[in-house]
Amino acid sequence: MDERVLLAKPCGQGTVEVVVGDLTAQPVDAIVNAANTSLAHGGGVAGAIVRRGGEVIQRESDAVAPLEVGGAAVTGAGRLPCRAVIHAVGPVWGEGGEEAKLRAAVRSALRCAEERAFASLALPGISTGIFGYPKDAGCRVIVEEVSGHLHGEAGTLRLVRLVSIDEETALHFLAAATAVW
Repeated sequence: MDERVLLAKPCGQGTVEVVVGDLTAQPVDAIVNAANTSLAHGGGVAGAIVRRGGEVIQRESDAVAPLEVGGAAVTGAGRLPCRAVIHAVGPVWGEGGEEAKLRAAVRSALRCAEERAFASLALPGISTGIFGYPKDAGCRVIVEEVSGHLHGEAGTLRLVRLVSIDEETALHFLAAATAVW
């Protein structure tokens, strides 16, 4: 799949990019997996990560599971071009407190990246796929959290790529980023 960068814009201490592309092909320090609490990588983004990166990612995930909604954990990246996978557990739409839980999941992923001194990170639309979170609202929350992080205390992150394989989600990221900046 050819990658298209829809936006590359300075944000606080770094740059945010909105990308239509394959999350598993991102040349960054870490990618974020939109995970479930058991870290079972069967479908969606999680399934694609294990298919491309290898079963070692599932085995390492099994060792750190389960996670609470809003939490995150790090595993190796197997055959992926990145160094690590950060598994962030977002909410299922309808379970209650979805916005606060999604914000916590994004903050947890960003914290994991900073704890490992990563300079670059690629994030998908956590919870906006099979978990049913409305794409426009979910992308807005993710963009707000990334922006707040990059405008906060100086850390190691310098590039955050908001990546979606589907144009619709990428356009929601673009609209949210345009509204925030």
